[in-house]
Amino acid sequence: MKIAGKEIRKSHFVAVVALGVTVFAVVFATISSKNAKNAGPAGMGAGARRMRGGGNTVVSVKTMELAVTTLHGYVSTNGEVESQNSVSVFPDMGGKVISTNVVLGSVVKKGDIIAYVDPSEPGSSYRSSPVYAPISGSIISTPLKNGTKVTTSTAVATIGDIKNLQVTANVPERYVSVLKTGLKANVKVEAYPDVVFEATVSRVSPVVDSTSRTKEVVLTFDKIDPRVNAGMFAKVILYTEDYTDCVVMPVDALVQNGDDYYAYIVNDDSTVKKQKVTLGKSVDGVVQITSGLESGLRVVTQGQTSLAEGSKILDITNGVQQSNEKEKSFGSKRKGE
Repeated sequence: MKIAGKEIRKSHFVAVVALGVTVFAVVFATISSKNAKNAGPAGMGAGARRMRGGGNTVVSVKTMELAVTTLHGYVSTNGEVESQNSVSVFPDMGGKVISTNVVLGSVVKKGDIIAYVDPSEPGSSYRSSPVYAPISGSIISTPLKNGTKVTTSTAVATIGDIKNLQVTANVPERYVSVLKTGLKANVKVEAYPDVVFEATVSRVSPVVDSTSRTKEVVLTFDKIDPRVNAGMFAKVILYTEDYTDCVVMPVDALVQNGDDYYAYIVNDDSTVKKQKVTLGKSVDGVVQITSGLESGLRVVTQGQTSLAEGSKILDITNGVQQSNEKEKSFGSKRKGE
């Protein structure tokens, strides 16, 4: 009898466990079914979501209206700010500097005496020789100290025109074909990283440096600005060519199939048309469309990877639903009022 009782309790335990497993399986299946319905079809991109209604699949996308826009091709390089006119000053006679009339930054005029050199040798006596400023400007290098021995090839000081500055930059050989005087440029310096100084190419070297494989260009600032100093390091954006007469769009908005590129045009009924396009020049991720699209058309820029010919879309550009059907209906209502 004891053995029979144990078997009965064991049967009850097994039955309870089986019932629990069955209930858990039913609950799990119900939750999984609901999650699958809410999740929607797999493979949706981050920029789009699908909604089911009336038997149709709607893809949320962002769009833009095409317009003819000029792209500005450019070359990015570095340069150095220099005086347009600077001259090293040399004495007429060798000897020893006995007097200096200027310091770094002094303003001088052409013909001013900036120093005296004593050409005397031991046992002899000569009249001191003056050193004249050959141009007007400012002393841009520290003059030699008194007592320094010099020759006729020793620079006593350097005079530069610090009001009229220029930038000397080197451009890679592959851009030589587009270099010419008159090109515009934007210049930035480390001291004022958020300020753009406009400049124009005034001279282009006639030769390419065989070592660096670059060509030197000289840019003149369009306006005099006291914030720019000679000797500064410059970052130069040199605009080389303008690409005109075409509509443009982000290259990432295109869909590639082999060697062909396609864009999705938005129709009035909020469906899309897949259109083959031909590409032109590209600048900073924006590309010209030379054929296949025209100004005024609206194209998909995000969510295009989830689309196909005739797909239904919901335009969420700028976070606002822009349903063409709703706009059309609203317009008809206003007309009838």
